[in-house]
Amino acid sequence: MKKQTNKTTAGTNIEKVKNQNTQTAGANNEYSTEFASETNAAEVKRQNKKAEAKKANASTNANQYNQ
Repeated sequence: MKKQTNKTTAGTNIEKVKNQNTQTAGANNEYSTEFASETNAAEVKRQNKKAEAKKANASTNANQYNQ
């Protein structure tokens, strides 16, 4: 049986997939930039810090309750 170099074992056309990936990569980059620009890093850090403090407080309270 002759091996076809432009297809996978399952018969997928490698060049077609590469072309599709190239076309969608441009569209994905547009969305990535859009959403990244809407993210306020300082606000996310503040919320994460608040959540960590709340989690630590809950853990401390649970330890006191179990003793």
